[in-house]
Amino acid sequence: MTRKTSFPLRGTLIWFVIPLSVVLAWIIYTYILGAPSNFVGNNNANEPLKNNYLGTIYKGGPVVIILITFQLILITYIIERFLSIGKAAGKKDNALFVQEVKALLEEGKTEQIVQACDHQRGSVANVVKNGMGTLNMVMSDAAMPHEQKVLRMKKDLEEAIQLELPQLNENMVIISTLASISTLMGLLGTVTGMIKAFAALARVGAPDAVGLSNGISQALVTTALGISTAVVAIIFYNFFANRIDKITYAIDESVFSILNSFKLKAA
Repeated sequence: MTRKTSFPLRGTLIWFVIPLSVVLAWIIYTYILGAPSNFVGNNNANEPLKNNYLGTIYKGGPVVIILITFQLILITYIIERFLSIGKAAGKKDNALFVQEVKALLEEGKTEQIVQACDHQRGSVANVVKNGMGTLNMVMSDAAMPHEQKVLRMKKDLEEAIQLELPQLNENMVIISTLASISTLMGLLGTVTGMIKAFAALARVGAPDAVGLSNGISQALVTTALGISTAVVAIIFYNFFANRIDKITYAIDESVFSILNSFKLKAA
């Protein structure tokens, strides 16, 4: 068995993050963005002060609370992914670690490889250490047929990989989902804002200037918040996906080296 590289509560983190983010978003919207000092006459029912962006964002309406919630959730999982993937990557560059493992395998220094894994840590080191344990076991069992040794090596290495890969990709779906629904939520705010604006224009008599400006503000603010949240989510999703691909490639390369070394020794 390999050691886990993730946090124990990571799988249940979402159940704490969502309600906490909703509460914080409501507080930010009500008491920071909606502070009376941001508006004409110290009344948030009036227009925002000139160049006051907090009051302008407040005019985006209740949809802003949802979008701020998305942003807080996104920030939380960006931090979580940085910590988890950074821990899974190990202490030094995995390409250098794999080269070190290859050199030690050629010399048959399995004990030094285990020591290097203990120092390196991370997903690649966990798989390699598991492979070294299995390699030493099958090499010391003279009664085990060669084909069975190969199958045992492959099986144990595959199990070690399957323990590591889900942890590397965990919570990535949350970031990708936020990238999609943030844009849609911003579009929803745009539609509702335009409905309010046209309703102000359609009123009998003189158009409601305040209602018209509030509707336009909501449409523009929610669009901007939704798009900006989606852009950040996409950037970090691709960044983390690239790091995961590098770790996965290093795992595959190390597994190939272990199996190849075993076949050469058994030949």
